[in-house]
Amino acid sequence: MNLHRLGTIVGVDLRQRVRSVAWYVLLGVFALILLGLLLLSFASFALWSGGDEWFFSIVIMLVLLLVLLVSPTLSGSAVNGDRDAATLAPVQVTLVTTGEIVIGKFLAAWISGLAFLVVAVPFLLVSTFAGGLNPLVILSSLAILVVEIGIVAAMGVGLSAIVARPLFSVASTYLIVAALTIGTLLVFGLGATALRTSQEVVTRDFDFAAVPDGCDPFATSSQNGCPSAGEIGCVENTSYTDVPRFDRVWWVLAANPFVILADATPPTYDPDHGSPSDLFSQIAYGVRMAQIAPEPRVEYDSCATYTSEQVPDYTTPAQQIEGTAPSWFVGLLVQIVVAGGLLAWGTARTRTPARRLPPGTRIA
Repeated sequence: MNLHRLGTIVGVDLRQRVRSVAWYVLLGVFALILLGLLLLSFASFALWSGGDEWFFSIVIMLVLLLVLLVSPTLSGSAVNGDRDAATLAPVQVTLVTTGEIVIGKFLAAWISGLAFLVVAVPFLLVSTFAGGLNPLVILSSLAILVVEIGIVAAMGVGLSAIVARPLFSVASTYLIVAALTIGTLLVFGLGATALRTSQEVVTRDFDFAAVPDGCDPFATSSQNGCPSAGEIGCVENTSYTDVPRFDRVWWVLAANPFVILADATPPTYDPDHGSPSDLFSQIAYGVRMAQIAPEPRVEYDSCATYTSEQVPDYTTPAQQIEGTAPSWFVGLLVQIVVAGGLLAWGTARTRTPARRLPPGTRIA
């Protein structure tokens, strides 16, 4: 693969995009959305401790969302669009190889997607210098975001070389993105409900029927003939309920771009309560908790608080996810394999001379 020829393909493709007025309009709209989010975040999160972390994570998630919505349009017609415009065949008869054409268009689409991240840089700098951000959170989240932009671009370019019509290739790219984002959530929720299991629920509560009228069942001491909470007997009830088995389908979320971004970012917790202090940690905490199988028997004891029985210690989210496994690298590997496979397939379909082409395909 010749780097000079590859650079020429990337440069030509980027110049075609830069000359489009719609491209600047799209970036301008994106900047206005981020500006509005900045003003609203400073107005709301200023009242919270740790609001800067939430603002940074929300901006990163918003950038990823917009890239997932725009990138299929930018990359889904990269190859078949040139074929329809009769500009692909003149390039194929030069010294440029098929692999250089496909890879060059992939790199151009990746750089175009990174333009949104460049527009977001000033807003990210504002949230960073506002204080309290972990440098590892910034670096890891930006690195994953750059990789995700490249993966979506690779999928779009690969499908544009596989599918003959630009409209269908763009739609196919959107379907893959929808399957990774919305589809994984649907499979996760519906699958956990379908694989539900029975759970025994034991409830202990005060015997309110034994409390005389006009007495407070929660009184800490007996007075005026009324018993205290410790003197009132407790009754135990057992019931059975169906609970979803998220632990059997949690792995589906591993390929979700938002879960990958959140799970790969070092978690941050509130030092006072141990709760997640940004959107990354909140999503990662939910996915990690889904790995834990439900207990076959749970107990709820309302009597323990007012009796001499020992009350269990509070478990922080950081302690609850101990023993769970990160899944972001597995999901990222799955996405890379899918994107690389589509690029390889697209290269094979674009190679000339072609043995067979779809009916009506324009050559030159």
